[in-house]
Amino acid sequence: MSRIFSIGRAPILKKKEIALAAKGGDVVPFKTIDNIHYRPGTEPQLILIDKNQSAEPSFRDFQLSFKDTPKVVFSDSRLFTGFGPWMKYPLTYFVAEPSSRELEYLFKKALREKEILEENSALKNRLATLTRELDFFDEVSKTLTSTLELNDILTTIMKKSRKLIKADTWSILLLDEGTGELVFEKMTGKKEDKRKMRKIRLKMGEGIAGWVAQEGIPVVVPDVSIDKRFWSKLDKEAGDKTKSLMCVPIRSKGNILGVLEVVSKTADDPFSREDLDLIMRLVDRAALAIERAALYQKMAELSITDDLTKLFNTRYLNRTLELEITRSNRHKSSLSLIFMDIDHFKVINDNYGHLVGSKLLVEMGQLLIKSLRAIDIVARYGGDEFVIVLPQTVPASAVQIAERIRKGIEQNVFLKKDGYSLRLTASFGVASYPESARSKEDLLRIADEAMYRVKYQTRNGVYAIV
Repeated sequence: MSRIFSIGRAPILKKKEIALAAKGGDVVPFKTIDNIHYRPGTEPQLILIDKNQSAEPSFRDFQLSFKDTPKVVFSDSRLFTGFGPWMKYPLTYFVAEPSSRELEYLFKKALREKEILEENSALKNRLATLTRELDFFDEVSKTLTSTLELNDILTTIMKKSRKLIKADTWSILLLDEGTGELVFEKMTGKKEDKRKMRKIRLKMGEGIAGWVAQEGIPVVVPDVSIDKRFWSKLDKEAGDKTKSLMCVPIRSKGNILGVLEVVSKTADDPFSREDLDLIMRLVDRAALAIERAALYQKMAELSITDDLTKLFNTRYLNRTLELEITRSNRHKSSLSLIFMDIDHFKVINDNYGHLVGSKLLVEMGQLLIKSLRAIDIVARYGGDEFVIVLPQTVPASAVQIAERIRKGIEQNVFLKKDGYSLRLTASFGVASYPESARSKEDLLRIADEAMYRVKYQTRNGVYAIV
């Protein structure tokens, strides 16, 4: 049933109200526009109004309040005077002493034209939205195809997504093929929080992100507090309070590469189906670029990393030493190098086998990485030998670092999770440029000699040639 406001005292309004009501219209009469009152949800679909209401003080406010509502303006005279104030407003129809059929026709025409205008407006808005989306995705596609750097691609996804959907935080988790776990690869937030998040690994099915990766199904969760899949530990690590989230699988050729997670809209609105569709289209474009970049990165890493420990190899070590010596000369600073060899490693291989020996080397590599600064370089030199490059480090500090690592190895229990609980020691040799060495070759040779001096005497010690 259509709701009709009849406004004014003209006799013609009273007559025609009855005629319209008989056709099923719900007519609500008001004496003047100042008397109009209604509850939200009871707005009129049509207004029948006396032209003289334009003289009321609240006429302008009335027009603003009902600018999109069709109005049939009546005159009690066939002289079309006094309609001027109404002519500047759309969806306004003028009539003088109409018949019931004429009034019914105007009523239908007004509602039909309003529907056409609303449809036209909706189409224009949709066209504008699609144009923005096409421009956006065209820009994304160009960016994604212009680089093979995984970090650049993930940064692009994050930045472009924020233009589409306003949200508090974002994260991209990629699948570690080696462990089958999800790793936080890119995210918004403070540096401290990012460092914490990167240490977290989600198993397949763990948390909402893990569930999405396992099932391959995108989800929108309006309220995470009532979703059993939500893992609150993530909020504690990130220092956030998640209200709602949207999570989408990133896949290529049927394989899961990771997930994109969008958390809590800034306006506290729930995520919509439109938001999900936009993100899905973005992810579809990004998946191939992520797969290509990940493959390229893997190939690049293979050329500079050791197959077993994933530490840098001798090729990268030599390149790094050349660069660091050049930097040392430019900044007049020291460059130190530690040569390290595991004591009695052959006994481990003989007693437990080469598989256990290999696992031990991997764990040793991880221990070394955790013991050093971000600017330091760790390389596997061969067998059970490791080389540590310490930029901007004087000999005395290098000796202290070597001694700290030596104690850490001595106190560590290796392969405990595998049920072996092995104890190890290592021998260390330290050399520095330009204090004890004059070239890259000198630096490696002198540190190696210092390490062997410990190896052939006491083992489990540090010796520096300065």
